[in-house]
Amino acid sequence: MNLIYAALAFLMALVFGFVGVTRAGSWLIERRNPPIGEFADIDGGRIHYVHVPAPANAELPPIVFIHGASANLRDQMLPLRPLLEGRAEMLFFDRPGHGWSGRGTDNENPSAQANTIAALMDRLGMKKAIIVGHSFGGVVTSAFGREHPDKTLGLVFLAPATHPWPGGATAWYYDLTTMPVLGWLFSETLTYPAGTLQMAEATTCVFSPNKVPDNYLSSASIPLVLRPTAFRANATDVAGLYRYALGAAPRYNEIKAPTVVISGDRDKVVYATIHSVGLARDIAGAELVWVHNLGHKPDWIAPDLTVGAIEKVAGKSIDLQAMARTVEARIAGDAYGAGRCADIKVPQAELAPT
Repeated sequence: MNLIYAALAFLMALVFGFVGVTRAGSWLIERRNPPIGEFADIDGGRIHYVHVPAPANAELPPIVFIHGASANLRDQMLPLRPLLEGRAEMLFFDRPGHGWSGRGTDNENPSAQANTIAALMDRLGMKKAIIVGHSFGGVVTSAFGREHPDKTLGLVFLAPATHPWPGGATAWYYDLTTMPVLGWLFSETLTYPAGTLQMAEATTCVFSPNKVPDNYLSSASIPLVLRPTAFRANATDVAGLYRYALGAAPRYNEIKAPTVVISGDRDKVVYATIHSVGLARDIAGAELVWVHNLGHKPDWIAPDLTVGAIEKVAGKSIDLQAMARTVEARIAGDAYGAGRCADIKVPQAELAPT
């Protein structure tokens, strides 16, 4: 019995030790990555945002940017704001539960998050906008375009995740984190130390075959996702994507706004041949811009093409396919992560895990 008590005492000490490390690490992350915008209370959630007011004689309509999983508003603001400053009103924000935004009481799915965006636009006096979504932000963008057509001038999808995929599998740690009790314990003890060790390698594979920009992790405040509450919100989003997409994807044909989808054929995060090709198929008139040797980050690797897509849906005459060939020439020799980051292939339905 003494051995059992000793083992339990050791286990409890280990758990409390990891909790302490996580709390201290989260405090350091927040100290190094303070909020940079303003806050608005939207339906029980405290939303952190950066609003760039409309310049005099703006040549483009307002633009709203929706970041992906594991990220925050800086992820799109850093590469894209400099290219659009003085040309349009812009809104960057942390999705509910991410960055410095609170989760709120009803933001557990993309439709609810789209409603939060619409309410924030109303608060800021933005009547209509072009919506630009990256990765998981793509499914929120599709929800916004379908459910708030009166506020939608156009849609730009960047390496989006929007459709059901065979098996519906996601990374094991997302499913674990959403489990009652065990998920809370996991996020409060192991996600910070393990995530800190794995983050650089994981980011390499997010960008691969393209190079991760210098100081990307620190400048884009990516470690904010390692805080337990943010990690749980992120896991809830990702783990729930498949179930949400099953019901939403068949209704994408209701979207009528001008649409551009930018995707790379070397994306190692989402199945581009399912999501991007699916959007181009389902949304009438959508233009698919397929870029060879591009990974999962068009916003950082091809910001000029992203701005061109915004201009295109705003009504300007832009040859996006020619712009894509220019990007391809620029990144043709990229081979970062080779041997470490495997290309993903669409699983066969009958073999995919469920």
